[in-house]
Amino acid sequence: MTNTSSSVPAAPTSPPSPTPAVWTSPELASPHTQAAKHDKVRRMFAAIAGSYDLNNRLHSFWMDQRWRAFAVRAVAPIPGDRVLDCACGTGDLSEAFARSVAAHVTGLDFTQEMLDIAELKRRKLATSRHPEKLTYIQGDAQKLPFPDASFNIVSIAFGIRNVAEPARALAEFFRVLTPGGRLVILEFDKPRIPVIGALSDFYTRRIMPLTATLISRDKSGAYKYLPASVETFLNGDQLAAAVKTAGFQRVTSAPLSMGVCICHVAEKP
Repeated sequence: MTNTSSSVPAAPTSPPSPTPAVWTSPELASPHTQAAKHDKVRRMFAAIAGSYDLNNRLHSFWMDQRWRAFAVRAVAPIPGDRVLDCACGTGDLSEAFARSVAAHVTGLDFTQEMLDIAELKRRKLATSRHPEKLTYIQGDAQKLPFPDASFNIVSIAFGIRNVAEPARALAEFFRVLTPGGRLVILEFDKPRIPVIGALSDFYTRRIMPLTATLISRDKSGAYKYLPASVETFLNGDQLAAAVKTAGFQRVTSAPLSMGVCICHVAEKP
């Protein structure tokens, strides 16, 4: 008897649909005013999650990990501290806190594809010596799913400019911190030394978008968004002022790598 199942042709496999462009050129002229910014950012990070770490290392010349290590030292975790790392992405800063004496670290991001990679790293990387100290959850920095005064430290690295309403996120950071709790923000800034600023602009506007897009094979426009989002976001002084407006005190700001990056630290009274 003939096996009829062998005569049935296999269904053709369709090639995966290319990731559609998330950002148009007119939108990139003012990305922070777009009504759909929240969803666009999520889709963009979902598209580049797989190559995110590689591009971070290459295009920061391996300085991104040093900036994160500086942020951890700046808030000086002590035994018993509970840390919330918002917009944690693939978990680099969360892992840096987990390697400290902090009791527990919660990494939160609203892009599941980024969290999937963070969780894989948590399980596999030898640097995660205490994986039980680290938990990842999906959530929105503008509406944190935690009670008041839940954390001793809140951090956000290169993510505050990506939320739709930064003031709402800062208010949430204030709410979930204990009295005396510390906030640390890493963000790109505009170097104040003219020649450094000119070189940084040329690199971030001309070189990085091309090479990062080639490496990631990105079609979403993520690496065109990055320089546009930095250029049109609050500068270091304005962001520090926004932190104070949210109720924080003892706000200090430290420029890193000749002002390419800035680290803000503040305390909840």
